[in-house]
Amino acid sequence: MANYILADNQDLTRFATEMLIRQKDAKCTVRRATDKAGLIQLLKEIEGAVVVLDFTLFDFVDEQQLLIISERFNMASWILVSDHLTDSFLRRVVYSSNAFSIVFKSEPLTCMRDALLSAASGRRYISQQATEILLKQHQDEEEANVGLTTTEIEIVKAIARGLTTKEIAAERFSSIHTITTHRKNIFRKLKVNTSHEVIKYAMRAGLVDPSEFYI
Repeated sequence: MANYILADNQDLTRFATEMLIRQKDAKCTVRRATDKAGLIQLLKEIEGAVVVLDFTLFDFVDEQQLLIISERFNMASWILVSDHLTDSFLRRVVYSSNAFSIVFKSEPLTCMRDALLSAASGRRYISQQATEILLKQHQDEEEANVGLTTTEIEIVKAIARGLTTKEIAAERFSSIHTITTHRKNIFRKLKVNTSHEVIKYAMRAGLVDPSEFYI
């Protein structure tokens, strides 16, 4: 018998999730958390709980806070369910810990049922939509990095951070002429004409964190 914590502030999906849980196990314990502090308190009380969390509706600053809490309560299993999770969030969370299952609210009800069964059995469940997003990220990164040297990739990252040619030259202890040549080669290889297009490439390739890039 598993114990559950519902951390979803959307009434309809929380109610539906509880119904699915009780269909599976009528004797299970289901508790509700409405904010991060309440969630932490319940995790202290219920060892090894299955947490159903809509991260986007909770008061987390970023995914790092979530990962820290999951490490602190490492017996818990997590099902992240949401209308939308960013590509970078999925990448960070899925690759950082096996404790997280992923389901989108737009997916069939069977996905949530499968995720609950997997979590209760100590297994991770990644939905079809989440899998497709992660696979596309990987494919985009492989395709996007073809032909760029290590130095050129570093300069792409610098451009995405909003640095000018002069600033990149100073940061890399290079001449402006050298950086200008690298920029020309980057633009040619990526078949782009503007820095904005270089930034979009850097985002697509996973070279920069979306919260850090500059447009």
